Formats: sequence, structure tokens, C-alpha cells
Amino acid sequence: MVPAWLWLLYLSVAQVLPDAQPAELYVEVPENYGGNFPLYLIKLPLPPEETEGKMVLSGNPDMTAEGPFAVDAGSGFLLVTRVLDREEQAEYRLQVTLETEDGHVLWGPQPVLVHVKDENDQASGHQATATVDVSVVENTWVPLDPVHLAENLKVPYPHRIAQVHWSGGDVHYHLESQPPGPFDVDAEGTLYVTKELDRESQAEYLLQVQAQNTRGEDYTEPLELRVVVMDENDNAPVCPLHGSPINIPELSPPGTEVTRLLAEDLDAPGSPNSYIVYRLLSSEPEEGAEGRAFKLDSTSGSVTVGDAPLQAGQSILLQVMAADLGGAEGGLSSTCEVTVTITDINDHAPEFTNSQIEPISLPEDAEPGTLVATLTATDADLEPAFRLMDFAIEVEDVEGTFGLDWEPDSSHVQLRLLKNLSYEAASSHKLMVVVRSVAELVGPGPGPGATATVTVLVERVVPPPKLDQESYEASVPVSTPAGSLLLTIQPSDRMSSPLRFSLVNDSEGWLCIKEVSGEVHTARPLQGAQPGDMYTVLVEAQYEDEPTLSASATLVIHFLKAPSSRAPTLNHVPTRHLCTPRQDHGVVISGPSEDPDMAGGHGPYSFALGPNPTVQRDWHLQALNGSHAYLTLALHWVEPREHVVPIVVSHNARMWQLLIRVIVCRCNVEGQCMRKVGRMKGMPTKLSAVGILVGTLMAIGIFLILIFTHLSLARKKDLDQPVDSVPLKAVV
Repeated sequence: MVPAWLWLLYLSVAQVLPDAQPAELYVEVPENYGGNFPLYLIKLPLPPEETEGKMVLSGNPDMTAEGPFAVDAGSGFLLVTRVLDREEQAEYRLQVTLETEDGHVLWGPQPVLVHVKDENDQASGHQATATVDVSVVENTWVPLDPVHLAENLKVPYPHRIAQVHWSGGDVHYHLESQPPGPFDVDAEGTLYVTKELDRESQAEYLLQVQAQNTRGEDYTEPLELRVVVMDENDNAPVCPLHGSPINIPELSPPGTEVTRLLAEDLDAPGSPNSYIVYRLLSSEPEEGAEGRAFKLDSTSGSVTVGDAPLQAGQSILLQVMAADLGGAEGGLSSTCEVTVTITDINDHAPEFTNSQIEPISLPEDAEPGTLVATLTATDADLEPAFRLMDFAIEVEDVEGTFGLDWEPDSSHVQLRLLKNLSYEAASSHKLMVVVRSVAELVGPGPGPGATATVTVLVERVVPPPKLDQESYEASVPVSTPAGSLLLTIQPSDRMSSPLRFSLVNDSEGWLCIKEVSGEVHTARPLQGAQPGDMYTVLVEAQYEDEPTLSASATLVIHFLKAPSSRAPTLNHVPTRHLCTPRQDHGVVISGPSEDPDMAGGHGPYSFALGPNPTVQRDWHLQALNGSHAYLTLALHWVEPREHVVPIVVSHNARMWQLLIRVIVCRCNVEGQCMRKVGRMKGMPTKLSAVGILVGTLMAIGIFLILIFTHLSLARKKDLDQPVDSVPLKAVV
């Protein structure tokens, strides 16, 4: 049993639904149509919102599932798939619904009446014109279906469109048109159209035919006949205007919409003549390329990015054909052109042309501001704003010894020295220079080429040796024997590295110099030298560990006249010692012990230091009387060693040289010279003393081991002896 409330609900719905059904759509199809199929008939009034579902088409009970009609789900058009025959069936009543998978109706049902027109009613191949015979039944007009006339119909005018007949007696007919149109009616009730119709001017006319008697009285209400101007496909689709190129970024993902072509067709809206489809004519894939750069939706006209890569700077001309009649044969078309420009984005990180720089050597005395290296970076982006670069030093430059200098719009950067270098502080510097894009980077980050490594090697700078004088002079008699000390060449800095001395241009071979001490002696007798002459040689000094660094000075020898008489016999000055740092004592130098001139009262001797500037700097000579002088240290500190001090003794234009040997040494508080002493004979060395000590300890150890071993064996023997063998002790 079905519940009563369910029957009531069913009856109420059955009463409401007929009122809610949409108005029936009417469409005519010529029989034996010779064009291409499918033929688009009419656009269904689907709901504007997008609803997921399937289109269901139903019809007459005798229409098979493989009927001649279908619905294009993409466009919403009702279409016929094959030729129709009016003799077979004159009209079709269809219903279209939008349903879910489970059969729930989302929209509809929409009734559609398809009328198959007789091919004999077709004129000049245009869409249907109608000839309607009208009769009267019981003094009322029989309602007429609308008459459909093709616009721009190429037929002789006036052209018959309908025939009405009133059988009630003698009548004449009167015609009124709303709005007024090119229609007329004759006395026999034949309706005519007098000229071509234009749907764009007027799509529909309402004709009123009134039957009147001879007195001008109306027999009945006027007959209303609706004339519909059928659309003729005489308007090609019109492309939208694209004045400027359309820009899209370089890395736009596939599916990104570039533009939407909305071509317009002035034919009847919703008719097949205004149903536009699109086809891409250009932008075919290049040879060897994979995929297409752009894709086109044939129904909506949406142009989207394809799966082929796009390159910045490309300008692509897209040609799209817009065709009406759904692209069927016989339709009109237009070609739309759209220029698409691929704009650049900052998707390339700048990179150095050379990321590993050869080691660069700089002397440690290089001035700040010295150019160390010039680095060049490149950026593959096209936009100038994306090619701006920023540089920085990121590794091992904590103290800011180096800096970078570049122009804002330049791809070259200069690495410069900002502070003084020090070989002792750091013999090398390893710098990592990084280049970045000023604008924000899109896509993958910087690669290994975004860094450049620069290694700076610091060269140690050793200043050339400097002598205590720029030139030297010495005066010697021409009779000076070989081996005589003339002067000593010394460096200005006593604490510098050891020097090696040599004579460069001693052409006569009269002189020689000691390689280590710098003492200049006569190498042989001065044969050929004349008093008053000068002899110039060049003294060269080189570092022992850096032979390439050298210094030189001139040595000028002034030759004196040989003494005419024998030299006086000077008192022998024993070797004395002086203390350094300087103390208040010196060396007394005695004059000649036997001199007839002195005995004859010809005046005293004079004493002077030799011409060597070093001697004159380190020593001080003071005359005590006519026969003695006092030699002391002129400096507070003189190098501790044995010194040979030349003293020039002169008397009455005669000159002699006296060599005084003085030992300069460190002294104790009592003024006694402290000297290094060697090992005394018979005394053991440190190594031998250690050997004797170790040997003694080893002997003692072996002796103790023997004693303890003996005691342990004796104890074991006593324990192993029987108890009864142990002697009893008598107790008293």
C-alpha cells in the first residue's frame, strides 16, 4: 500500500510542474539537406552557471536511441546528424534535460519541436519560406503556425507567403502589420512580401488579416500571422582588436591563459550562423622542438601556454581562424592575429667568467689602493634592471685588507689593496668574491660560477744593504808595504744580515778586501803610484742570504810622499781590553822611544785616528803630551771582539801608521773582562758524565737483584726441610 500523503505529494507536483516548464522551442529543418553533418539547429537556453552533469535527449516513443538528433555538451547546441525525410516523419517532439549520474534532474525538461520542411517549399536554396492555406471554421480563424522567411531572399517580388480564405460570403481583405513592413494582401486573400527582408533591421512581424463584407464590416476578429525573418549566414565573425602586443613572463607554466578571443557574429544569436569555433593557424612547433608553444580551446577561444619552452625576447604572431556554423562547410570565417611577446624575468643568476684566478703576488710594501685583479661577471637576462650586480668578499678578509670597486651598471669589479701587507703576519690571503643579482632572483638559486677565488701571495721585501758611508777615503804613503790595513767597510745597521764584500774595479790590483769583515788591505806594494795621485775603486756589499740585494760605495785612495828618513821606533803597546758598555778607562799609546829629532828639540809627535769613518765613529783619541795619547771608546756600546785601531803618527811632514789591538769585552762589576772558556783537559763532557751516572745506577741495580734472589732461594730451602730435622732448642 502506498501512503496517502505520498499520493497527495505526487498530485501536487504534477500540477505545479507543467506551469514551471520552459516554453517550447521551435526549429525547422529542410528535408534532404545536402550540406555537411552534424548540422547545428538551435542553442539551448542552459543555465548560466557551470553545473556538472550530462545532457539527456528524449523524444517520440517511436524514435530509436540512434535517432537523428544529439546535443553538443560543449556548446549547448541541438544538432541533427543525418538527412531527414518529411514523408517519413514531418515533425519531432524532443525533450532535453541536464541530469546527474544518479538520474537527478538539474535543469529541464526543455521541449523542442523540430519541423521538417518540404523541399518543394525551398526557394533558391535559402532557408524555409512558407505557403499557408487558411480556412474558417464556425466563423473563427484557424490558428496558424508562424511563417518563417529567409532574409535577403533572392526571388521575384512580390512573393507569395500565405493564402487565407473566408467562406462566409463576399469578402475583401484588409492587412495591418506591426511594425509596418513590406507585406500586402490581394482580394483573393493571398499574402505577399514585396521586397527582401533584413533580420538586422527587424527580426519578426505580426500580420493582422481582417475579413470584411461589402459594407466594410468585420466578420470576426482579425487573423494574426507571425512572420519570423530567418537568419541567413551573411555575416562573417569579427575579430576583437588587439592594438598592443600581449606580454607574458618567460617561465609561465603550461596552461596559463594568454588571451581569450571573443569574435562577434552579427547573425541571429543562438543560431548556427553565430556559433563560432576557433582554430590555431600558426605557432606550429619548430623542427626538433617538443610540444607546442601555445594551445587554443576551439569553443571558448582561450589561448594558453603550451608545454614547449619559451625564450625571453621572443615575439610570436598567433593567427587564429574564427569560423561560424561551428566550423562546418559553407560557413564564414575571419583570421584573428595576436602578437605575444615573451618578457624577461630575473631567472638567471650572474656568474664570473673565470671562477678560479691564478695566484697573484704582491710585495709587502705595496701601497694601499694598488689594483690586485679585475674580475668579470655575466648575466644571461635581457632586462637591464635584471643585469645589475652586487659584489662582496666573504672569506678570509676579517681585517678589511682588501676591497672591491665597481660601477653600478658595470659587469667588471676591481679588487684593490686597502691596507699595508705584512709577510710576517700573513704570507698569503685567500679571498672569495661573490656576485649576486640586485633584483630578486626567480627560479633556481646561484650556481658555483657565482663565486671566484683569488689567492694573493705576499712577497717578503728585504731592503738593500746600506753602508755607513756613501764614499770612503784613505791616505797612504806610496811606500806602504803589502798587507797594510787601510780602513774597514761596515754596514750602517750592525744588526742586519751578514754581508759579503768585494772590490769591483781594482784595475791595478793594489788592494784587497776581506769578504766577511770588510777590511781593506794593500794586496801588493804600490809600485807605479805617485804622490798626489788618487786611485778610485768600487766596493760592493751583498747579503749573504740574498745575493741579489747589494749596495756599493766608492773608495778613493790618496797617495802620499814616502818618508825621507826612517820612522821612529814606537813603543810596543801590549794588547789591552776595554769594557762595553763603556767605562772610565782607556789605553795609553806611547810615542817613539828613540828619535834624534825629539832629542834635538825639533818638536813633539801628533796622534790621529786613521781615516776610516767607522774607526773615527767608534773610537776617541786624546793627546796627553808630545809623546803619549789616550785611546777610549767613543760610543757607549761597541761590538765585543778584538779590534785593530789604526793610529796615524806624524812629525815634521812625516807620517807613520801604528796598529793598536784592543779587545772589547763585557766586564764584571770589578771591571774584569769575561771571556768564554773551553773545556779543561781531563774533565768529562756532559755526555760522558751522563753515561757514567747511568752505568753506576745499572751496576747498583744488578747487585741488589742478586742479593734479593739469593735471600728468596734460602728462604724457600728452609720451608722445604722436614719438621723432625729442625733442631730443638734446649730450655734451661
